[in-house]
Amino acid sequence: MAKAKTVYYCQNCGTQSSQWLGKCPSCNQWNTFVEEVIARSGGNDPVPAAKPVSKPVPVQDIVLDTTNRSGTGSQELDRVLGGGLVAGSLVLVGGEPGIGKSTLMLQAALNMQDRRVLYVSGEESDQQIRMRAERIGIGNPACYILNETATRNIFQHIQALSPSLVIIDSIQTLTTDIIDASAGSISQIRECASEMQRFAKSSGVPVFLVGHITKDGLLAGPKVLEHMVDTVLHFEGDRHYGYRILRSVKNRFGSTAELGIFEMGSNGLREISNPSEILLSHSTEQLSGIAIGSTMEGLRPMLIEVQALVSTSAYGTPQRSSTGFDLRRLGMLLAVLEKRGGFRLGNKDVFLNIAGGIRVDDPSLDLAVVAAIVSSAEDIPVSSKTCLAAEVGLSGEIRAVSRIDQRLSEAAKLGFERMIVSAYHQKNIQFSASGFTIPLVRRLDELFSLLFG
Repeated sequence: MAKAKTVYYCQNCGTQSSQWLGKCPSCNQWNTFVEEVIARSGGNDPVPAAKPVSKPVPVQDIVLDTTNRSGTGSQELDRVLGGGLVAGSLVLVGGEPGIGKSTLMLQAALNMQDRRVLYVSGEESDQQIRMRAERIGIGNPACYILNETATRNIFQHIQALSPSLVIIDSIQTLTTDIIDASAGSISQIRECASEMQRFAKSSGVPVFLVGHITKDGLLAGPKVLEHMVDTVLHFEGDRHYGYRILRSVKNRFGSTAELGIFEMGSNGLREISNPSEILLSHSTEQLSGIAIGSTMEGLRPMLIEVQALVSTSAYGTPQRSSTGFDLRRLGMLLAVLEKRGGFRLGNKDVFLNIAGGIRVDDPSLDLAVVAAIVSSAEDIPVSSKTCLAAEVGLSGEIRAVSRIDQRLSEAAKLGFERMIVSAYHQKNIQFSASGFTIPLVRRLDELFSLLFG
């Protein structure tokens, strides 16, 4: 009997070592090496490799093919992918357990009309998938379900079925005969993903890989897994809300700034074509501490409700809490308000919340955050027909933001009467609409005079 071979892998970058190391020499991370028992068998590669027939081609002689994208049946998914699926692409979809990754992939498979799709599940039975498909609605009779975890058997079924799309749920459950290690280990995940990559590139069939994430919010497995795939998508959301957000972290075929929004219901995921309507409350009562800000996610403008509460600290040490907004940026804006605006907030508790359960990193929301904080501190409401879009600098100046015309058009479409923007936009604004005004401000004191008199 052959002696088992022990190998140490770095969980962060996948570096292999014959002995345990405290610090990884590749990524310089500490305590990331784990031991795995591994033995390579003498079997052949389950994906037959073609003989190399390629040759160097001058870059100007390469013919561009702009028709190689195919729709998935979901406008939100196509938007995040950059316009659709690219032939031969490898897409990794990660998310927390129970967030809806399997529902998203099964719904995409069932929405593809006249296309043969193979859905490989290593976690659920046929009955469980059929029950979910009944709730979603079976729209594609050419969607095939396969319960298998061995890659050799999966490739045999692919060769017999010749699908147009392959979905693997999930990559952590696959095993290959080449590696003698348990399923979910670093070596198995890396080798199985490598086989799927070779298959996708050689056959031109796009492949979706569903992956789990760790407690730290990172994709489980070696970091090299993210480098192997063409696109990395994160499916996230708050369990207390029905909304789910699909973000692109890496995309070799499109922008990483796009965003897809879904609503989880009893019949699956519903696409949200106009996210501003769900992120704004429809209360007719004027309340202090609420301001509407305009943000951009990729090419899509969205109006978001910012809620703030400022109260006297009861325990001596003021609290700073933020949900959906960077806490360090909130501290910076509070310092600007105290230094440049004259508001004494050092002994106040400040709580900030972005309505809808989403997270926003756009600096154009600064003006709405400042307005909401001052509104709560002075107990004076901001008009519900006013929205704001500008960045606040450290000296208290109001700075310009990008795509101002698209933000103005979205505000006018949703019934707002004015949008307060930076005065540096004066020469760039092309938008105009009857009954819609665009006040321009340069400093914080001009903003406060405009909002609160």
